[in-house]
Amino acid sequence: MALPSNHSTAPASEFLLICFPNYQSWQHWLSLPLSLLFLLAMVANGILLITIRLEAFLHQPVYYLLSLLSLLDMVLCLTVIPKVLAIFWFDLRSISFSACFLQMFIMNSLLPMESCTFMVMAYDRYVAICHPLRYSSIITDKFVAKASVFIVIRNALVAAPIPILTARLHYCGKKVIENCICANLSVSRLSCDNFTLNRIYQFVAGWTLLGSDFILIILSYTFILRTVLKIKAEGAAVKALSTCGSHFILILFFSTILLVVVLTNVSRKRVPMDILILLNVLHHLIPPALNPIVYGIRTKEIKQGIQKLLHRGI
Repeated sequence: MALPSNHSTAPASEFLLICFPNYQSWQHWLSLPLSLLFLLAMVANGILLITIRLEAFLHQPVYYLLSLLSLLDMVLCLTVIPKVLAIFWFDLRSISFSACFLQMFIMNSLLPMESCTFMVMAYDRYVAICHPLRYSSIITDKFVAKASVFIVIRNALVAAPIPILTARLHYCGKKVIENCICANLSVSRLSCDNFTLNRIYQFVAGWTLLGSDFILIILSYTFILRTVLKIKAEGAAVKALSTCGSHFILILFFSTILLVVVLTNVSRKRVPMDILILLNVLHHLIPPALNPIVYGIRTKEIKQGIQKLLHRGI
């Protein structure tokens, strides 16, 4: 299939997404595994949310935070993957100007929202292990509500300038985005204007948000480890650490995939563009698909809740 021209005489009112500029035949091979991962992410997160909602013994702050993470995962998947599959299956490459920048805003908001949620979950585990007698008075439903509002407002406000700055650029007819998604830099490169400010703002904002969250996560687990190592009772240290296991694995998934995406983008001259695009898509799909499975397998209470839900359905 011939690629559409990247130039036209009229200003761009829509863009064309070209997922794999050099290997468009990849689309047919990738559509099935991406569809299965998307279905898995939707079903697994949906079951987790329903289970926590229906089972009274799961109405606890730690599970409310997990519900928030699942909700963010589902919104992120729904923002990115259906459009990618529409391109793969039906060759629906066009995306309107407004839809592109809306997708850009949601993606740039939700990723730091997830890291911020991990940070609050790490604080929850810190209080539970380092200050167990004060846990019920510190980690309350009110605390979770305030933390949720903070997570949404902080990251939405910081991410808002990214699509605004990008939308204000003059595109002078260029409209072919060499990506499956409306990533900021992929869109900005089509502009006739200098987009250095966009690049600097996204870099500073992204690393400030993600960096501060991960520093607090590391500090929380450092204090947790110090406390656990002081426990003398047999088996108590292992039991304490096991309560953090699922959370730690989720953070590992999220940070590892994010690190791979960042490093490959830094060395973009050595890494083929199609690989970068594929990693960007997978980063929006693999963590949402794996997060509920990890918690469902490793958390006894959630496993029991899902079993009750399934028996009730049968």
